[in-house]
Amino acid sequence: MAASTPTWAEHALATLQGPGHRRGGARQAVIELLSHQHCAMSALEIEEELRRDGSEVSRASIYRALEQLEELGLLRRVEVSKGTASYEPADPGGHHHHHIVCEQCGKVVPFEDPALEKAISAVEQKSSMAISAHEVTLRGHCPTC
Repeated sequence: MAASTPTWAEHALATLQGPGHRRGGARQAVIELLSHQHCAMSALEIEEELRRDGSEVSRASIYRALEQLEELGLLRRVEVSKGTASYEPADPGGHHHHHIVCEQCGKVVPFEDPALEKAISAVEQKSSMAISAHEVTLRGHCPTC
């Protein structure tokens, strides 16, 4: 019987059990919440959702948790606008999606495009660089705005 691949939440919690890392309640709450999301959330959205669920995690603790998880490569930061970022799990297997951001309201919509991934791979083949990661964020206006 093959071992199952750990979920992102299991991977993140296991990473936090390593030497020099803390696995506090805020970190665990943020990990649990983000593990059930389809796309990026801002720190304020995370705070609102945790409060709705009855958690009393402080805003400062949420920001510290997000900072640590990003430093460990467990989260990807998505720049929504100047000074505003959203965060989403960084899949340990490398699977990812890209984003379209509304410049008016900040709505973030995920998208995947195999042709885009193929084009990025072709750029890698033509360049002298080994591409280890990439981010694509398209900006525009959503139908509501």
